[in-house]
Amino acid sequence: MRARTAIVASVADQGVAALTNILVLVAAARLSTVADFARFSAVYLVFTVLLGVFGAYTGQPLVLRRGGGEETRGACRSAVVFTVAASAALGALLAGVCALLPGDTARALTVLGLLLPVVLGQDALRYAFSTLQRPHLALSSDLVRLVCVLGALSTQEYGTGPARLIAVWGLSALPALLLSAALLHRATARTPVRLRPMLRRGYLGRRFVVEFGVGNATGQLSVLGLGAVGNPLLVGALRGATTLFGPLNVLYTSATSFGPPLLGRLTGERRRVRATAALAAVLALTAALWTTVLALLPGRAGRELLGDTWPVASALLPATGSQYAAMAAGTCGLLALRMLDPRTTLSIQVVFSLASVAFMAGGYILGGVPGAAWGLCLGSACKAVATWARVARIRRRKPVPDDDVTADALPSAP
Repeated sequence: MRARTAIVASVADQGVAALTNILVLVAAARLSTVADFARFSAVYLVFTVLLGVFGAYTGQPLVLRRGGGEETRGACRSAVVFTVAASAALGALLAGVCALLPGDTARALTVLGLLLPVVLGQDALRYAFSTLQRPHLALSSDLVRLVCVLGALSTQEYGTGPARLIAVWGLSALPALLLSAALLHRATARTPVRLRPMLRRGYLGRRFVVEFGVGNATGQLSVLGLGAVGNPLLVGALRGATTLFGPLNVLYTSATSFGPPLLGRLTGERRRVRATAALAAVLALTAALWTTVLALLPGRAGRELLGDTWPVASALLPATGSQYAAMAAGTCGLLALRMLDPRTTLSIQVVFSLASVAFMAGGYILGGVPGAAWGLCLGSACKAVATWARVARIRRRKPVPDDDVTADALPSAP
């Protein structure tokens, strides 16, 4: 597959996956009472967190591998087997504990536990196809899942309980899982399955899980905390503004999760770093254009999107748009570091995630909700500068051979 086609397929796959998650929530909201939808959302949030954890632990180290040899194909096979086995063990524990608890939420969590191997296994297969430079297979799998989940949910009646909705949603991923598993088996047949490297001390997935926790949980909890002790409008305004930039989140996630296999097609470390810098410029320009489009939206169209939250969210567009432009540079800087030396990203994530929280709080004290938004922008800008400064320092200090990149950074097979 040509590089341009592979890029389109990877971005389209991430877009389909994100669209599936959005439409599942929309369908659940239309099928549920207010109370049942709150329970479903809580359970779905648990799934979202576990999805991010498993993606960080097995998926992101996997996509840093290069080449299509037996070792890489075996790593893909091993990552999927590990994900299914670990999610089955964790799901059994979750189901066992929640089965002893009363309430609809506990029953829905029990169902989620039983279906974790299906939904997380299907996601792990997407990373495997990306590593094998076959993103069109991941896209095909996600399209099958999208059709199946929407078809299954469309047969449900209003008032369906959260446990049944979780069961329908989870089982609808089974056809996509079986299709992907058959395709992966065909591509990785007769390669060994090695799970021990993923349990060793020093495995990159452990660092990436910490990065995921710090980068996501810290920001969300800080916004909720400021909303609780300060102005509750802060939460809705920042969440509303972030929702408007949902398409950019898809692009950034695609760059982080599936960028390394695509950039790995380029020969030479210098070319890969330059391509990553060019990608940062393109994404930053896209953020500026998207901000302009949102700023020019008529008030009526904005209210159709966010309802009563539109006036306060639209007032934050300059700050949030600037933040996303800075996030483009920071995301691509982290991507470059992942290819040069994956062990250097954790400290940056921790330091500047905490710095963003401090900037947001300080901005809120000085300028209210707009000040908080500009504080987040300042945190993203500082993170971007730090990542590219680290890239330049590594390039000066330790030249890496063109055929190396991540081979030394990844744990070797026994």
